[in-house]
Amino acid sequence: MPEIVKADGTKERFDPEHLHQSLVRAGAGEYTARHIADTITKTVHHGMHTHEVYNRAFRLLRKETRPVAARYALRRALQELGPSGHPFEDFVARIFEKEGWSVEWRKVLQGKCVTHEVDVYAHKNGTTMAAELKYHNAPNYKTDVKVALYVKARFEDIWAHLEERKKCPVERGFLITNTKFTTQAIAYAQCAGMELIGWGYPDEGNLYERMCRTRVYPITALTRVTKAEKRLLIGAGIVSCDMLRERRDTLATLRFSPERIGIIIAESDALLALPHPYAYEEQEKSL
Repeated sequence: MPEIVKADGTKERFDPEHLHQSLVRAGAGEYTARHIADTITKTVHHGMHTHEVYNRAFRLLRKETRPVAARYALRRALQELGPSGHPFEDFVARIFEKEGWSVEWRKVLQGKCVTHEVDVYAHKNGTTMAAELKYHNAPNYKTDVKVALYVKARFEDIWAHLEERKKCPVERGFLITNTKFTTQAIAYAQCAGMELIGWGYPDEGNLYERMCRTRVYPITALTRVTKAEKRLLIGAGIVSCDMLRERRDTLATLRFSPERIGIIIAESDALLALPHPYAYEEQEKSL
């Protein structure tokens, strides 16, 4: 197999099976996934970039089934939530809400030395957590150890203040990103006792898995919605597809035509109706 260039500039051998599995995980049927993987394998050449492989797979998959193509494009869809990090913060808060947490956004907590605004503050079943979110538009950008050190220091300042008052309403501290972590960031977090959530990390409970389990998908994943329409929806506070059901009237307020509303809602419902890619694994565990 030829070597292809990853987003961070490193090279690796093209693996047709890896592409096939990513298509199946997105919801493509075995025949469709194998056909697309075989078709692309025939065109891959040395020095080809991974984003070219992705683009070709996405176009072929979109011709077959748009909802599956939308889920295949989730990583890129997260990068389209920007340019600011606020929509991503709202999106992650939505995931935690679906997981049963009572969530507060951008809450100010007193530290021993200074005050801190945490992006997501939530509690469930007697446990309270605080999360610092790092949003990146570039797919090759990795959250490094300097960020992990900075976030840990903020949590330590908060914990120091709470310890003085014999109470600790923040038992768990998270660093969450829409991209990946460097190996040093992961090593430090594991040693320092800080929880990380990123694209593909950890193996269980990563961002992609949580999105699929809760069926909270970014509004930017929809393939029939224009960029201008996505910006309107995000500006109105609709950052995920499931929010369209709750705030359908907002589309009319934003002057979407009845025809456009029908098209957008139909694709959103089809995406939400897809069985999540871990359904079979969970069924196996229950047996």
